[in-house]
Amino acid sequence: MAPTKAAPTLLADYATLFKLRVTLMIIITAGAGFYLGSLRSGISPFHAGLIQALVGIAVVTCGSSALNQALERKTDALMRRTGNRPMAAGRIGFAHGLALGFAAVFLGSLYLAWVTNPLTGILTLLTAISYVAIYTPLKRVTTVNTFIGAFPGALPPLIGWTAARGVIEWPAVALFAVLFVWQFPHFMAIGWMYRDDYARAGIRLTPTLPNTAYAARSTVVQSLFYAVLMIPVSLWAVSLGTAGYTYGVAATLLGLGYLWYTIRFARIIRQPDAAISRQYARDLLRASVIYLPLLLAAMMLDAKGRLLF
Repeated sequence: MAPTKAAPTLLADYATLFKLRVTLMIIITAGAGFYLGSLRSGISPFHAGLIQALVGIAVVTCGSSALNQALERKTDALMRRTGNRPMAAGRIGFAHGLALGFAAVFLGSLYLAWVTNPLTGILTLLTAISYVAIYTPLKRVTTVNTFIGAFPGALPPLIGWTAARGVIEWPAVALFAVLFVWQFPHFMAIGWMYRDDYARAGIRLTPTLPNTAYAARSTVVQSLFYAVLMIPVSLWAVSLGTAGYTYGVAATLLGLGYLWYTIRFARIIRQPDAAISRQYARDLLRASVIYLPLLLAAMMLDAKGRLLF
């Protein structure tokens, strides 16, 4: 008789509720924005303000994730990949999740306004509200939700910049643009991998459109458009003086690699129902997760054209 699988601990459930892996990625991108903004001010980025800003951003992100799962607990229960989430499985109650989420979002935003500046606190709060109150409900209404959801998803590096500088400037907008464009091949790959799950739950994504052949073509067209756009968008930082030409070379090479995996992903048009199409999507997803930290690291190492080895 096979041993019974142990139930997740409350600590493990909190880690899932707060989507710690997603939170880590947001901390990395916000940290890059803070680092680059600090250098623009001519000060060292490695001071107490960095930790304070990242703690506040992490707390708000965790709260947003909890509220997202509170709203989607019934939808999550319909999908294999999310059915064991603590709220979907009933291990954490609705009121419990709501209380944690609201407390983290509002207290974290107030903390940010206090330790950094009011603009950063307001932007972080608006990001959480747009993610929870606009993007999350739209997932069951229209496929446009991916485009709308890309806005709050792209704000962390801009928020990191404002935490360091106190103002929104063009280099911060360029960082926002990098995250905004990067998300589309990334999300299309996820959508294609789990399209049966999403369709079962009634979540509207391009890969879940009823006509599989059309869904594959539309998914590929969007992925390729943004993968191509990723190259000039990533080079915007060079023209703004945020990073130098060494970064420009690295960004071009990384962008071409990201584009190559996206072109490879386009093979799903020929075999949309085959298992291999999921592998193409998985490979693009992995490439996207590797690409973004490497791009930001290259920008930080060559910040303002100075190699920081």
